[in-house]
Amino acid sequence: MKLQYVLTNNAHWLLRISVVGVFLYHGILKFSNLEGFANMLPISFPQVVFVALANVGSVLLILGGFRNNRLSDLATRFGAAFNIPVMIGAISLVHWGRWNFVPTETHPLGGMEFQVVLALIMFYFVITGNKGIGTAEPAVSAA
Repeated sequence: MKLQYVLTNNAHWLLRISVVGVFLYHGILKFSNLEGFANMLPISFPQVVFVALANVGSVLLILGGFRNNRLSDLATRFGAAFNIPVMIGAISLVHWGRWNFVPTETHPLGGMEFQVVLALIMFYFVITGNKGIGTAEPAVSAA
């Protein structure tokens, strides 16, 4: 198989690894200080736990990428879907009113640029699941 098709069939890992790295890191941070995180935002302690669980649940995106069957497809979709409400909450509670991610006096945690990108990538995985994994094949030559 040509390198082009190997790369095409495995390019989904670039998105999976990058977004899971972000969500898993933040989930572990939240679990290490649930009370502090709860005090930082106007949400309840149980909601903080659910946010942290959703972040860690993004690991399903990695697990879902290893196979192209119905269960793996669902793992991919659920791993992504868990974090869309988290990103919407982060945007509406913390980052709304500023686009640029650079912190300012009015937005000490920056604007919503990064959170919107993460949410859109998660929407992509919810919509597509594992469609296309391992399906690219070389075109048959007419020669």
